[in-house]
Amino acid sequence: MNRFEYIVESIDGDYAHLRRVDEEAGEAAQELKLVARALLPPEIVEGSRLLYEWMQYSILG
Repeated sequence: MNRFEYIVESIDGDYAHLRRVDEEAGEAAQELKLVARALLPPEIVEGSRLLYEWMQYSILG
């Protein structure tokens, strides 16, 4: 299964803008991904590092 790492760039109401930062990001790192906050851990803040794996987001250390 794929693993992707993201940083929360900004939070806008019920949505968060994520930037991919893992080594394999390539051109995907240039685009922000808009994700509903309901899918993310409730304790995220701007600058949080997230791991996406097995269709779930979790906070990295």
